[in-house]
This record gives sequence, structure tokens and C-alpha cells, in this order.
Amino acid sequence: MTARIIDGQVISDRLKAEVAAEVAVLKRDHGLTPGLAVVLVGDDPASQIYVRSKGEESRKAGLHSVTHRLPAATTEDDLVALVRTLNDDPAIHGILVQLPLPKHISEQRVLAVLNPAKDVDGLTITNAGKLASGQAALTPCTPLGCMIMLRESLGDLAGKTALVVGRSVLVGRPVAQLLLGADCTVTIAHSKTQGLPDVCRQAEILVAAIGRPRMIQGDWIRPGAAVIDVGINRVPFRDPVKAEAGKTKVVGDVAFKAASEVAGWITPVPGGVGLMTVACLLRNTLTAARRVHGLG
Repeated sequence: MTARIIDGQVISDRLKAEVAAEVAVLKRDHGLTPGLAVVLVGDDPASQIYVRSKGEESRKAGLHSVTHRLPAATTEDDLVALVRTLNDDPAIHGILVQLPLPKHISEQRVLAVLNPAKDVDGLTITNAGKLASGQAALTPCTPLGCMIMLRESLGDLAGKTALVVGRSVLVGRPVAQLLLGADCTVTIAHSKTQGLPDVCRQAEILVAAIGRPRMIQGDWIRPGAAVIDVGINRVPFRDPVKAEAGKTKVVGDVAFKAASEVAGWITPVPGGVGLMTVACLLRNTLTAARRVHGLG
């Protein structure tokens, strides 16, 4: 068996086009432009790239986009004050504080003051609680992207056995809640799970979000399963010349080549889930704007 590739580029491009079309309708019919504010503290290179991409894609989709770049020495009180200001800004419907924050700033305190109605990354306690109780919530972007990819590939997910490997609040737990909401039978595995390979082999849907390069081996996969690889890990090239030069490449949490010979569907890394995150951020900003103005 050769797995069908779940192409994140194709799906994310279509989602961004749909968002842009809906934004145009909101502007035309209601004079409403959804607004997104992204806050970056410090100069982490990966975060800089993510934030730049979010700004560019927001503007392409027709959103009002604002980026606040703050120095690493910014105090917690100053960051909290900025978040409160954005909470009160009627032109801003979505706020994303790029994580991780510098060590001297409490992420919990910052998220605690973020207006849940503008929490487009779905990280506040309010949105997490709504998601867990089955209420309408702003959902974390990466888990939302996983679900869109699964539905594009499998259609109705009801009744399928699903395993989420990883229990982080960013991906593992919310994607498990979303799968449960789709009427899957859901198991969460983690570093203390006994007999993980056997647990994996039972799953018709396997979401790998554990942060360990190529941990999930091909013979752990149930034949025909749908494999969603959330992992983004930098590893040295196997080529000794490239490795000696310090060059690295990005791989997922799944041993892609071996898994592709067993799975029915699989997301590549790169080119899979990661591309969905920004597209889902745009979708969440549009959703937040519509809800604030009573438009569904």
C-alpha cells in the first residue's frame, strides 16, 4: 500500500481563498473588516518567521492586520497593558500573543486578561472549557487544521477509533476534544503510556503530536489508517558532509517513508499540518468578527 498524501498546500490555499471571499462579502454588505493583532515579544527567529507570515497572509485575505513587535526586555505589566488596549479596540477582532514568551513573563497571566471573544488561538481557559464541554468556542489553530484535513480525506469521522499521541494544551488535548466532538472513540497516549506501539496499531486515525523526531514507526501504523503528523523537528542530515556543515532538515514525529507504505492517508512534514495553522488563524479571526457583530 502507498498512502495518499494529504496536501496541506492545496487545502490551506483553498481555505484562505474561502476566507478572502467571505471577508469581501462582509466589507460589501456590512462595512466590516475583520482585524487581527499579533503580538511578538523578543527576537526568536522561528517566531519572527511565523509572525511575518501571519501578517502577510492576513493582508492578502483582506483583513486589517496589525503587528506589535516588542523588545525581549518588555515587562509583564507592559504586555498586559497592551493586551487590555487591544481588548478595547473595536477594529481588532482577533488577538494572538506569539508563544513562547520570555521567561520573566507569565503566559498564564497574559492569557488571563485576553478577551476570550478575541482569543483566535483558543488558549484562554474560557475557550478551552467551552471546547471541553462541547460549546461553540474559538479553537486552537493547529488542531482545527488537523480536523479539516481529516474531514477532507475521510469525510464523516463518526465511529472511527482515534489515537492522539501527545497531551499538550496547544495540540494534544484540544484535538482529542475535537475528535470526540466528531463522534470518534478517542484515546490519548503520552510518555507514560504502556505498550505504545500496540496502542497505535488499533487506531484508524492517528494524530502524532509528541515532539520527538520519527518516533512513530511504520510497523506501529494500522494498515489503511489516516496519519496526521503535527511534529516539526529539526534534525541533522544523514549525509555526513551536510551534517558536518551543521545543516539540518525538518522532519515530523512519524517515520514518513515507512509509514507511507502502511497508512491509507498521511500528512508530509513539511507541507502538511504546518501550512494549515495560518489559514485557520484567518478563519478564526473571521469567525470572531462575525460573532461580535451578531452575524453567526
